[in-house]
Amino acid sequence: MKKMTKKERILAAINKEEVDRIPFSIWYHVPHVDQDPVALAEETIRQAHLYDVDFIKMMPFGNYGAHDFGLSCTFYCTEDQPVLERKFAIDDVKEWAELEAVPGYFGSHGKQVQYAKELRKQLKGEEIPYVQTIFSPLTTAKKLAGDRVLEDLRTHPEYVHKALQAITETTIDFVKLNIKEGVAGFFFATQCATTDLLTVEEYEEFGKKYDLQVMEAFKDETYFNIIHAHGDNTMFELLADYPVQCINWHDRWAEPTMAEARKITDKCLLGGINEKWLSSADPNEIKEHIRQVVLEAGPKGMMITPGCVATLDTPKINFVAARTAVEGLYEEGIKAQDK
Repeated sequence: MKKMTKKERILAAINKEEVDRIPFSIWYHVPHVDQDPVALAEETIRQAHLYDVDFIKMMPFGNYGAHDFGLSCTFYCTEDQPVLERKFAIDDVKEWAELEAVPGYFGSHGKQVQYAKELRKQLKGEEIPYVQTIFSPLTTAKKLAGDRVLEDLRTHPEYVHKALQAITETTIDFVKLNIKEGVAGFFFATQCATTDLLTVEEYEEFGKKYDLQVMEAFKDETYFNIIHAHGDNTMFELLADYPVQCINWHDRWAEPTMAEARKITDKCLLGGINEKWLSSADPNEIKEHIRQVVLEAGPKGMMITPGCVATLDTPKINFVAARTAVEGLYEEGIKAQDK
């Protein structure tokens, strides 16, 4: 078939249609530039061209959402040390009730809106979809206070609900500003939808309730939205029903496998690369690693990506090997299904 544009390839995968090759992307933090939206956009585009990715998963620093609500961070601004929490913002349960929504262009949120604007400007019409990273309101609350949020939501739910609503309002405003800057969609990450932390009932009350409010702001406005289920023992089936086109999770080391996920959801599946293993892998092993999941799950409705952010010590040659590995795998996967 004729060569597709990157956007065409992404849309075909989302719709489980034939593609000229399985879409590919990779992402990792860039702490040496992630405090400067212009430099961050430049580095993002450089990486996109270097690895010939089919979409850009934007990489703001992971604590940007909590930073504007009082989380103190240490910024190393080096290539090998990501931003870390220095001091949590909540010292007393009543402080949850004091949180107030901030505009989506405020502080660290505002830098990420500028990041999206710079991508649009610097891409100069190049047709490559870019998706903004956002976090579920409960994930932001956990980043803001650490594990104490789990105790506080059980002992004083009224305080935590008030904070979650403020965070949700900020996130919705941020979403709307990013849509104006041309994002193709959102990478919506939840780090709390796991039975290691909460019961399903607790997540429905403190997580899903606010997740869906945020998603309402973009579900009819953007075409490429991804739910990222972070961690082990995730509430995969609950998240698979969210109003998004794609789902991404640690499919190579957490349940379900990609083949099993096919039986649970008809969404486009993003994964296939064990991001933990990739840092120590021999480049010659990477094609077989990816080939295995394509043959097991089938090549339609799939994009090859890491299950989460790649580690900073991953050799760049391994990213190149992963991109090279997808060549020809669509055809091989189709032939295997036809046997």
